[in-house]
Amino acid sequence: MKSLILLFGIVLSLSSCSKDNEDRMDNNSILGTWKLSASIVNTSLENDGEWKQIENGYKYIFKSDGTFYSDRFKECVEGTYHLTDLKLTLIYNCPNFTSNLWENPKGTFVEKYRIEGNELFLSPDYIFCEGCLWKFKRIQE
Repeated sequence: MKSLILLFGIVLSLSSCSKDNEDRMDNNSILGTWKLSASIVNTSLENDGEWKQIENGYKYIFKSDGTFYSDRFKECVEGTYHLTDLKLTLIYNCPNFTSNLWENPKGTFVEKYRIEGNELFLSPDYIFCEGCLWKFKRIQE
């Protein structure tokens, strides 16, 4: 009887671990690795509204502890992130880092975001670019 209870406990604990992993990596989660695959830039100079495919786009890796890694900027590759009200705030952790993209404060980027299946869409709040949109694909590494 004790071995049956022990076996039941082991099965229950294993199934709860796999359920936790599924919850963390569901399609609505930002966790994981994302690679820039396309962009739309709608400015007064370029207003075609068509997706432009990007080869060798930069990546974001979002961890469950609130940290991220990215190869977007060679001067700084890591930081912390926060999700609130459909906005993603990226705070790069390098002293005096700035991209000179009008971020305020320096090294902090606020993006509107949405996730649709295995695609992450980001639109910057830190530059004037009405209608700019970046598409990232979830990738496995």
